[in-house]
Amino acid sequence: MEYKNKKYRFGVNMADFCRKHEAYIESEAGSGKDAGKLLSYHMAKLSWLQHERLVHLIVTMFTALFLTAFLILLHFMPGLPAALAVIILTVLLVFYFIHYFRLENTVQRWYIIAGELYEKSGAGRG
Repeated sequence: MEYKNKKYRFGVNMADFCRKHEAYIESEAGSGKDAGKLLSYHMAKLSWLQHERLVHLIVTMFTALFLTAFLILLHFMPGLPAALAVIILTVLLVFYFIHYFRLENTVQRWYIIAGELYEKSGAGRG
């Protein structure tokens, strides 16, 4: 099984995972595969991505909360430890925002793909 491969030992590259999924959906939809089955498969993957997005939103919000707490601490008790914590959390939060932005854009793009598959499957016709 692919998940036992050592290259996944430290996690899955989500950008690569999403690109491969989009390429697969595009190639299968172009080859005339059953759009209903593709839609079902795509919706399962979309559900996973939405979960990933929710987890990252929660982590991002807690990181922002801790940053705010350390900013308040730095204001009332200036010192090197609080300043270092503020710097580290600020850098971390910037990267979380970038990652969350990419996740959000991917989810929005996948909603469009789901809509197109829904129309192709004929489910959109009353």
